[in-house]
Amino acid sequence: MKHGFVKVAAATPDIRVADVAFNMERIMDDISEACRNGAKILVFPELCLTGYTCSDLFTHDILLDAAKDALLEIARFTADKDILVFVGVPLEVEGKLYNVAAALNRGKVIGLTTKTFLPNYGEFYEMRQFTPGPKEAGYISFEGDRVPFGPCILFQSTAMEKLIVSAEICEDVWSPIPPSITAALEGATVIVNCSASDETIGKDSYRRELISGQSARLIAGYVYANAGEGESTTDLVFGGHNIIAENGTILKEAERYHNEIIYSELDIQRISAERRKNTTFLTEKYRTLIRVPFYVEMGKTKLTRTFPKRPFVPADEAARAQRCEEILTIQAMGLKKRLAHTNARTAVVGISGGLDSTLALLVTARAFDMLGKDKKEILAVTMPCFGTTDRTYQNACEMARQVGATLKEVPIAEAVNIHFRDIGQDPEDHSVTYENSQARERTQVLMDIANKTWGMVIGTGDMSELALGWATYNGDHMSMYGVNASVPKTLVRHLVKYAADDTADEKLKKVLYDVLDTPVSPELLPPKDGDIAQKTEDLVGPYELHDFFLYYMLRFGYEPSKIFRLAELTFKGEYDNVTILKWLETFCRRFFSQQFKRSCLPDSPKIGTVALSPRGDWRMPSDACVSVWLKDLGNVSLQEKE
Repeated sequence: MKHGFVKVAAATPDIRVADVAFNMERIMDDISEACRNGAKILVFPELCLTGYTCSDLFTHDILLDAAKDALLEIARFTADKDILVFVGVPLEVEGKLYNVAAALNRGKVIGLTTKTFLPNYGEFYEMRQFTPGPKEAGYISFEGDRVPFGPCILFQSTAMEKLIVSAEICEDVWSPIPPSITAALEGATVIVNCSASDETIGKDSYRRELISGQSARLIAGYVYANAGEGESTTDLVFGGHNIIAENGTILKEAERYHNEIIYSELDIQRISAERRKNTTFLTEKYRTLIRVPFYVEMGKTKLTRTFPKRPFVPADEAARAQRCEEILTIQAMGLKKRLAHTNARTAVVGISGGLDSTLALLVTARAFDMLGKDKKEILAVTMPCFGTTDRTYQNACEMARQVGATLKEVPIAEAVNIHFRDIGQDPEDHSVTYENSQARERTQVLMDIANKTWGMVIGTGDMSELALGWATYNGDHMSMYGVNASVPKTLVRHLVKYAADDTADEKLKKVLYDVLDTPVSPELLPPKDGDIAQKTEDLVGPYELHDFFLYYMLRFGYEPSKIFRLAELTFKGEYDNVTILKWLETFCRRFFSQQFKRSCLPDSPKIGTVALSPRGDWRMPSDACVSVWLKDLGNVSLQEKE
């Protein structure tokens, strides 16, 4: 359970209706299999010890006694098992019959969660045999032990304090106010559901959306185990539709009409972090629910769930296109408002032939279309200097023409050389002063052109550059409105490609595709044999890694060692562990040391769940120390690094 990952399982065993001994054996077989696969929590369907479809056989003592004896046998079977198990069973208490999810751990029945809402409509007639559970949980005497009985019992891990599990049963989650809401508000991070939901046309989709939605609403993990083949088909068919969800995302789903065990890993740390940030998730001030400790060993969970290499970019092509259109619209709408509010006559965009300035120009053109303004009032300014290559220069000029902007060329080499003379900088010394002098000269040119034309300078820098501080302070770091400041580098590329694919202008399409094919570079050092000499990713590392680090660090607050573990799994075969560790350390150091640049950012529109605006999503002291994060990264074992 290292890094908060807990392997969970939902099992649909092969059963026979009313054949308790057979069912018990199949349940124990599945427990053994789940343990072999490292599951720490295992959930079985509703009333699976007897079968859900026993109907009036539930009134027979012989069936109820057999079920109780089998439950105790299964509990004893778990004595040497490192797992918490939930089994559906009918249980008589003080002359009434209850539909119960029994929690088993280390040889004991540690809790009996009752079903609150009994369906008595359509194909369901549960109130014929069963009684709804009490409003609040209490204790009953069960085979000589004092055991919690009722709804919303919390089972809390002694090894991981934030792993708190609560059960509900089938119809409970379909009700207007499911018991899991109360449980989650008192700390339950995992909800399990022992269910017997039959199959009718379209019900699987509704069920999927229901479980996904409930896990999102509760910011919790949800493990749903459904009855399957083996139940009576007198009137109904059950499909074994098992689902494991986490905060709105389906992690694993069973193939229907096929009894099986499904597994995935819930990230308890992620769930806790999301709740901590969400001010509308109001936990109960006073604890009123019964808490029962359970024990499973702490260890490193083997991960089977996957993590996207580019978490900011949808993998599905249609979803990606939809996302790109929405982002371009948000960017343009933000700029449209700012241009209209300031009565700006022009928009001034510094274009280099690179991805970021290309995106900024495309967004500006879209904003001008929304305003009904002549795009000739977009001043696309190219400022060639020591590192400019013919390829990027030609692309910048052609793109400006095809967009309909007014192209302005302002060579800055002479001005920069004069500046070098004034400050005593040797032009042959290609240090940071040599590079940043060019960036600041470009910004000065843009600002002054904007003043001269009653315009506004449109910032081009993206979020990945801001995270790394890969911007010249008061150079490309500064603008009057930054349209790209919430767009990570891996997404910039897809936005430009979307624009290229979407345009009917073949000349514009051609130049955009050539921009996409050009290495990312600030072009501040002289070219070598006419080619770009300075490639950003050679200096600060691959942006696909940095965007991965950025997402998990800011979105969920993961520690560096956990991010390394996810990157190791995700990029296996592409980057070795030493390389991942090197760039992760670089990311951490730069993220902390460069906060001062983010503390004074220009206004910009937020487009996603991760943003670095000092006025909104990310407020961090400019002099915060990185030592705790680097110490955690230092705990990565040598074996993991190799």
